[in-house]
Amino acid sequence: MDLQHLSTLSDDELRAMAKEMKRSELWHALLIGAMVGIILYSVAKNTWGLVTLIPLFLIFRVLHQPERNRTLKKVLAERELDR
Repeated sequence: MDLQHLSTLSDDELRAMAKEMKRSELWHALLIGAMVGIILYSVAKNTWGLVTLIPLFLIFRVLHQPERNRTLKKVLAERELDR
């Protein structure tokens, strides 16, 4: 989402999006933890290959999606709703 779109939303809609963002951050953390566990198991069993590369790729994809969250946090801070 872009900054212009977020600035047109009401305070309640922004708060709802912030709540959704926190929930998605929790799921992303759980996903990353599970993928790290799979990688560590793969390394412990000496099975390098797709079992290691696929979780690494998924972690990379999850970590490179925070632009929407940064924009939302910026709008929340501007309106002083980030409490």
